[in-house]
Amino acid sequence: MDHQKQVEDIVANAQFGDLIEFSYPVGFSHWGVYDGDGLVIHFAIADEGDFMTTFRSYLQKVIPFCGDLLLGDTKIRQQPLAEINVPDGAHILISNNRHACEPSQEGEMRQRRDALLGQELPYNLFDLNCEHFATFIRYGMAVCNQIPGRTKNMECEEATETFQNLCPK
Repeated sequence: MDHQKQVEDIVANAQFGDLIEFSYPVGFSHWGVYDGDGLVIHFAIADEGDFMTTFRSYLQKVIPFCGDLLLGDTKIRQQPLAEINVPDGAHILISNNRHACEPSQEGEMRQRRDALLGQELPYNLFDLNCEHFATFIRYGMAVCNQIPGRTKNMECEEATETFQNLCPK
């Protein structure tokens, strides 16, 4: 299925709070949360200067199978699903079944989303990544199942604490 058809399928079927997985051909995934009306919130590229934009552009030409490379800081953004940069061959799908966790109530997910939207955070593959963010919004705890050697469905307490500290009590 081509990229446009995948996007159309998700927009037609996704509900607020669904986990959206951008499965890259190199074996890892970018994650976001469906926010309704064709929008996704996710770890995105932070605001950056001309040098970093040029450098990132160069890297993406050299490494064309990675979508947007997250280097350094990230910014939690809301974007139209169709505008998220993904490499050729990526599959975009609703992936609510990849974590053995119970989803939070919609109101709780919305509160976490509202508190975190627009925040800039340092990206860390092992301790603060896009899957940690997406699962925190959906489940209230940060989980990442794609890190080799890590126990599946185990909370990353450091990431959960980072996100909780940005959310009002």
